[in-house]
Amino acid sequence: MANLFLVLLTLVAVTLAAPPAPIEDRAVAPTVAIPSPAATVIGSSTGKLESFSGIPFAQPPVGNLRLKPPQPLTTSLGTVKAVGIPAACPQFFFDSDAEFPTGVLGTVLNTPVFQAATNAKEDCLTINVIRPAGVGKGSKLPVLFWIYGGGFELGSTAMYDGSSLVQESIDTNKPIMFVAVNYRVGGFGFMPGAEILKDGSSNLGLLDQRLGLHWTADNIAEFGGDPDKVTLWGESAGSISILDHMVLYDGDNTYKGKQLFRASIMNSGSIVPADPVDCPKGQVVYDAVVKAAGCASAASSLDCLRTVDYTTFLNAANSVPGLLGYNSVALSYLPRPDGAVLTASPDVLIGAGKYTKVPMIIGDQEDEGTIFALFQSNITTTAGIVEYLSDVFFSSATTAQLTGLVATYQDISTDGSPFRTLFLNNWYPQFKRLAAILGDLTFTLTRRVFLNEVSNTVPTWSYLSSYDYGTPILGTFHGSDILQVFNGIVPNYASKAIRNYYFSFVYTMDPNDGSSYMKWPQWKESKQLMNFYATGAVLINDDFRADSYEWLQNNVDSLHI
Repeated sequence: MANLFLVLLTLVAVTLAAPPAPIEDRAVAPTVAIPSPAATVIGSSTGKLESFSGIPFAQPPVGNLRLKPPQPLTTSLGTVKAVGIPAACPQFFFDSDAEFPTGVLGTVLNTPVFQAATNAKEDCLTINVIRPAGVGKGSKLPVLFWIYGGGFELGSTAMYDGSSLVQESIDTNKPIMFVAVNYRVGGFGFMPGAEILKDGSSNLGLLDQRLGLHWTADNIAEFGGDPDKVTLWGESAGSISILDHMVLYDGDNTYKGKQLFRASIMNSGSIVPADPVDCPKGQVVYDAVVKAAGCASAASSLDCLRTVDYTTFLNAANSVPGLLGYNSVALSYLPRPDGAVLTASPDVLIGAGKYTKVPMIIGDQEDEGTIFALFQSNITTTAGIVEYLSDVFFSSATTAQLTGLVATYQDISTDGSPFRTLFLNNWYPQFKRLAAILGDLTFTLTRRVFLNEVSNTVPTWSYLSSYDYGTPILGTFHGSDILQVFNGIVPNYASKAIRNYYFSFVYTMDPNDGSSYMKWPQWKESKQLMNFYATGAVLINDDFRADSYEWLQNNVDSLHI
């Protein structure tokens, strides 16, 4: 338990690490006049970079606009001083009903006092822009548009400073522009339920992201970016969001007659098969929030949720099972089909060819599931895993189906995660087996299913990261690419090579074009992955755990959450 507590403290430290201190303004701060909405945006400078943080792109989603689709700004903002740390949207950190110590952490971290300490509030729909110094309108730099992860429950632009990325792009003679969008998470952004569906107020977080893309199309040229050369990049829920943007409106990603993005980079996340907004599980979540908010007897429960005070709604929205708890990635809040914005489950839309066809890089960490299997130590048998998957995840799957799935992970020495560690790192009797299953179903093997659907239509490159191999219990865990690739904290081969490939891809939609590293073949050529280590990379066949993959292909219709 002491080791688990240390792991959790590490996770909290990573999640809540204070952003760098605000950059000091130069004597003449960079200033950009934007057209939509009209505003004069004043940023800050340091070295070779200029930053603009917390630029509003939507009306504040408060009052009558709580639990409503984002509304564009229609009047001039005047002068916007885009400096300092932008507010985060309200956060859902830990499941407060989880076992010690996560339950205690959840109770503390989800409180309004702590939310305020982390600069979280409802008026949070803003965008950050970082550019090389000296560029301006007409520079037409390619744009890297970042969508953060956090299980659709937490995250903010303040947690992701793209300065080192832009600096390295300058140093490698491929200067880029970095844009990051805040979007609503948890119950504020992904509330399910029949009432939400009837109101046309589902998938609000995705709509926030889409409106941020509209803002970018309208304004990024004034900063020196090229709106015709936007590459989406996201991790975890951010990566899943990108898949969703590929299928929103049946694959129509146009705005004012032009594509909003031309390529995508997807780190740890693709297809998440999901039941509709008004499915039984979604309704249970909605009803629980309504009850916790004291709105159960109201004539309109949804109107009541919009009128209760912020603290009441925050506590109610965070009263359901959370990501870092027993229910794990069986999320309370996630994108769900609504028949209009997300017309069907993403797997159905991809299978029907209803998706935006753009080149993409997509890959995973080797041990995606270890973090999400830390909280189920009461599961001691394979039958217990079957029961857990049936009760918490897949109500449509039969016991026979799930028994067949678990049977494909028969030997934890080869099929258990952290992989390639034999019988070591088995935190509790079924930890390695459950970690492997959760990682494969949510990330690794669903990626392979996705690639088999799209790789003959669009150029695709795929990878597996193993640069944290040997980390006790966790291995190369979900989110470790944020440390390695996004932040470049360890300037080893992996972070240098991946960034180099990404910059080439942002420029040419081919990671090999202009790269000084080994050739990365398209996935369709031989179904190989670039396997990144701290000291180098090798090509490996994307055929591991073939029996589990075959089961997944044959049973995907029963895996909607």
